[in-house]
Amino acid sequence: MPANKNAVTRYYILDKLLANRYHHYSTEDLRQHVNEELEELGQEPVSRRTIEMDLHYLEYEGPFLAEIEHYQIDVPSQTNPNKTVKKSCHRYADPTFSIFKKEMTEDEKYLLSEALSMLGQFDGLPNLDGLEALRKSLNVKTDRQIISFTKNPLENSTLLGELFTAISQKQVVELHYHRFDTPDEDRQTTLIPYLLKEYNRRWFLIAAAEDTGKILNFALDRIDSVVPLPNHNYVEYDGDLNERFEDIVGVTLYENRPVQTILFWVSDSSKDYVATKPIHDSQKHYRGEKEAELRRQYPMLNGGAFFSIDCIENYELIRELISFREDLIVLSPDNIRDTVMERITAMYEIYKPWRK
Repeated sequence: MPANKNAVTRYYILDKLLANRYHHYSTEDLRQHVNEELEELGQEPVSRRTIEMDLHYLEYEGPFLAEIEHYQIDVPSQTNPNKTVKKSCHRYADPTFSIFKKEMTEDEKYLLSEALSMLGQFDGLPNLDGLEALRKSLNVKTDRQIISFTKNPLENSTLLGELFTAISQKQVVELHYHRFDTPDEDRQTTLIPYLLKEYNRRWFLIAAAEDTGKILNFALDRIDSVVPLPNHNYVEYDGDLNERFEDIVGVTLYENRPVQTILFWVSDSSKDYVATKPIHDSQKHYRGEKEAELRRQYPMLNGGAFFSIDCIENYELIRELISFREDLIVLSPDNIRDTVMERITAMYEIYKPWRK
């Protein structure tokens, strides 16, 4: 590879010139154009010999193996305008070729096609009207689906795209929504939208109330319509909004509740599931001396495994713990264990009349 410090810059300039079909460039023409651009960049000019070595490197020695066409054209003679002479020129055989553009492999084409297909499931996303055409242009034919995501269809299928646009364009919105207990009552609020978050097959909008700045979340299946308010001032969130969700399960965050270490036991039939699919990112699996200590403390629990998580109590956490039924027992703290017991007792009372 030529050792000149501006070699990469020269390759970039030559790459553009060799792909040009509107001009015929001789070695001297290439040298002049390269030097003009180098001069604009404050770099030293190069000789004809350097350009010849660059062409040889691009075609034969480097990693590019560019197919360069060397051809001749007739041009008027400088000494006798009535005569023509042959001018040797250089260009890429393929005008679409570039040493800076790597050809996609079939696997890469297929993966991109699958990604585009998955994006196409979300109606209303901006600037994606030509998504299907782009996927077809890859000319990847498949007879079966390999990647499948479960999704919860919305009655208003364009809502996700509308909110995506509002967030990406930093636009305040007027949100019209309803509560589950009063579905016919139209409510509205003005929000600064920040984030779309998926949890448990439902999509949620995380936004700040325009008047108070309080962070709120709205399930998309409770949102009826979104009205952009371009004349309102969009206020950026100060910090990383995702950090607010690090200490919770789900999307419901109570500002005044502390992070607690929740210790629980899981039966043999469910311990591997919980170990490989943690309830929370902070989950710890106790082994060794700590496990032996817990088994001495809770001798009534046979087999199974002990885990803990560090998070804030909310509705989603309690629901997740209860979902394991008798296979998960909350050991501490008392308030979390009591809440789980209250929910289980309430369920028992509901089913009690049918007990035989």
